Amino acid sequence: MDAIETKRLLLRNFRPEDAEDLYAYLHQPTAPCFFSMALKDRNAAEDEAGQRSESDEYLAVCLKDTGRLIGDVFAMPEEDTYSIGWNFNPEFGGQGYATEAAQALLTHLFTTVKARRLYAYVEEVNAPSRRLCERLGMRQEAMFIEFVSFENDANGDPIYENTAQYALLKKEWALRSRLS
Repeated sequence: MDAIETKRLLLRNFRPEDAEDLYAYLHQPTAPCFFSMALKDRNAAEDEAGQRSESDEYLAVCLKDTGRLIGDVFAMPEEDTYSIGWNFNPEFGGQGYATEAAQALLTHLFTTVKARRLYAYVEEVNAPSRRLCERLGMRQEAMFIEFVSFENDANGDPIYENTAQYALLKKEWALRSRLS
């Protein structure tokens, strides 16, 4: 895939050499939905970076001025609909990078890929991602109660998460883009 540039970021395919920076935020994921992706060591990070480098589904989000990987965005196709999401190194939080990267992803999906609909699942407890969905103009379509479990309690019983589904249609995005 061709790289996507924003004012401060470069969204590009992963490379095997991204392993170290990928490990920085995936060795202890902060959002429950990424717990299963936790990387146990640098070798696991090398394997993951290598796998991601062979696909366009995950895009590395890098600082344009240094090239450092600070997170990723992803889009999983389902015909003309895409499941989207993001995962960022908390060290770079609060600086608008996630919003900038996600907006670039939406623009790419709606204009270049010709997506009709995008949606994201976000755990109810993940307030930053819920706010990001809202900043992107996505609307909450549902709240699934005790939808999925990513971890177990001390007794080994699943801890179920309430999960919101946000979505955005191309025509909604286009209208919002014209108004802003």
